[in-house]
Amino acid sequence: MKRRVFLKSGLAALALAGAAGASGTFRSLMPGRFSLITGTQSVQAAAGFRELLPIPPLLEDMSNTADSVHFAMQVQAGSREFFPGMSTPTLGYNGNFLGPTIRVRNGQQFRMHVQNELHQTTSLHWHGLHVPAKWDGGPRQPIAAGAGWDPEFTIKQQAATLWYHPHAMGLTGEQVYNGLAGLFFIEDEVSDSLDIPRAYGRDDIPVVLQDRRFFVNGQFAYVQGRHDVINGVIGNYLLVNGVMQPRLKVHAGMVRLRLVNGSNSSIYTIRLSGSKSFQMIASDGGFLERPLTMDSIILSAGERAEVVVDFSNNKLDSQLSLLVDQLGGNSFEAMAITVDRPAETVVKIPSSLLPLEKIPASEATVTRKFIMETMGGGRMGMMGGGLSINGRKMDLNRVDARIKLGSTEIWEISNRSAMMMSMPHSMHLHDVQFQILSRNGRPPAAHEQGRKDTVLVMPGETVRIISRFRDYKGIYMYHCHLLEHEDEGMMGQFEVVA
Repeated sequence: MKRRVFLKSGLAALALAGAAGASGTFRSLMPGRFSLITGTQSVQAAAGFRELLPIPPLLEDMSNTADSVHFAMQVQAGSREFFPGMSTPTLGYNGNFLGPTIRVRNGQQFRMHVQNELHQTTSLHWHGLHVPAKWDGGPRQPIAAGAGWDPEFTIKQQAATLWYHPHAMGLTGEQVYNGLAGLFFIEDEVSDSLDIPRAYGRDDIPVVLQDRRFFVNGQFAYVQGRHDVINGVIGNYLLVNGVMQPRLKVHAGMVRLRLVNGSNSSIYTIRLSGSKSFQMIASDGGFLERPLTMDSIILSAGERAEVVVDFSNNKLDSQLSLLVDQLGGNSFEAMAITVDRPAETVVKIPSSLLPLEKIPASEATVTRKFIMETMGGGRMGMMGGGLSINGRKMDLNRVDARIKLGSTEIWEISNRSAMMMSMPHSMHLHDVQFQILSRNGRPPAAHEQGRKDTVLVMPGETVRIISRFRDYKGIYMYHCHLLEHEDEGMMGQFEVVA
């Protein structure tokens, strides 16, 4: 494998300065310097591609029935060595960093006990899940330090790759950065019937992408300075399932990669070396109508995509790289993929996957406008702060939109960042999956025509989406999924009412 550029020290680190606060993150940054390569050069770890890609374990179901699942989750502190000899304080679900994969079926009754063993409040949000408001796991459902939470609901949606993470008011970015995130798979009769890779951990591979930066003592450099609030905390090392530059061994057949942009704020362009193409089969909310042949895909923070890669023409012991480029940032040789054995299964991806029930614009009874703005002023001073939606910051005591249960609405989402602070946003709606009607008046690209719960909105862009609000009443969130923007107040609440 051709390696591009190495860090001279092998450590992507900030000069250590400031003191750790009570929660274990650095609250101030005294003058220092970044010990890393800047500009457009590729960033790599000197000891890369030795560790095998870790596959998150499937969370044990304690119900022993086909109609229900019962899980237990502990939110805990831990540690991990990202660099040899350096222990990094971390957070995790049922472990030190990240969490197990939750796998359920459409129609099952879901129960879970969540125990918060942290010394601070957290919550557990099911990103992309259609769920009763009281079990959404957003800022309205905090779990106090030492307390438990027992959500119980019925799975009511099609097969999809979702994920879970904390969503406590003002703490989301910090807790995700320290390791709180995991995958949530829904299966159904359609996913059972399609001729696609489905052996978890062998040819159906979860790939969670997250960038991080570190202080020279090995601790995460999660700093809430002016630049970090406005641009998001952007890292110069990339983790894949919690590991820097792992190696994935695959068979010489079809392999499904479930790609998740689990970063705090980065926007990734994901591709394979050698311009090798792949077939995209699903977006945030489930299968596309048909596979799409692509050679790269852009995912903003919170977005997912399922792709299938055909390795049948790759020789045994050949290898290629998963390449990830940050928008306006670094380029990473994120993971080595080695073909180490003959094909174990014969899969022929069908030409049709799942018909999309398109929601006609004529069905909408209300059109709402949401303006995402990044302006000067605010608590961060002239060059920062001012993050708002429709001129308002998040207030738990205020409902910003009331939506009639059973109705269909169009939302027009515009990014009107100020000229000197022009930046992308990533809008996420809780509870519902939506469809994109247009980008600046033009139809969305083919890969964005499926079910979505998160959408990238570039500076100056207006994206129109349409969604049906079904089944549940209650208060839900909508917000920028650049987590530093969310924590700074770029979030609102909608209430579904009778």
